Amino acid sequence: MRLSALRTVLWITVVGGCIQGQNPPAKDAPAVEAHGLPPRVAATDYQFQEKAGDVTIAAEFDGHSVPTAQGTFSTEDYVVVEAALFGTPDARAKLSIEDFTLRLNEKKTLPSQPYALVFHSLKDPEWEPPASAEKSKTSIGTGGGGRNDAPPTPPKMPIELRRAMEQKVQKAAMPEGDRPLPQAGLLFFEHRGKPEHLKSIELIYSGPAGKATLTLQP
Repeated sequence: MRLSALRTVLWITVVGGCIQGQNPPAKDAPAVEAHGLPPRVAATDYQFQEKAGDVTIAAEFDGHSVPTAQGTFSTEDYVVVEAALFGTPDARAKLSIEDFTLRLNEKKTLPSQPYALVFHSLKDPEWEPPASAEKSKTSIGTGGGGRNDAPPTPPKMPIELRRAMEQKVQKAAMPEGDRPLPQAGLLFFEHRGKPEHLKSIELIYSGPAGKATLTLQP
């Protein structure tokens, strides 16, 4: 009886090891790449352009707005630049968000940040909480409690809607790696101030194609 039980345990262990070998842990799986935005017809379709070697860098400053192909969102913690790279026919370029920095007021330099860092502060201006949540929030806030009553917790966007919003932003982020031109996408820079208070905004590119500085406007 004991021998039979031991054989069963060994069989389960071996089969389990084979299954695990065929299915590596999720953490080892490659991350889904950003697809970027559809580039416009020409670099001149963007507000600002500048040459970096044989490549033309084009860009527009979007402030705290996050424009995607499937809707516009917002973030209070980051400012966004829509950038694009254009070249000659059949041209390619190695893209990296690390090639871009944003200089504010001629002194503060911000590195471009991975799109995933923006997720925690993303908001959808068109999303409205259910009426039941609004009613509950009002009843709690106007109840007969004392002055020490804690403020009501703001209603949260359902997880499936938040994930869909994050995926849209991920798809719109600047793609990386060796790519055919043109390519376009969003760049994110951590800045919580109001764009209208900025006196100067410069997007700086320093990458394999060369160097370029674009003077942007809020």
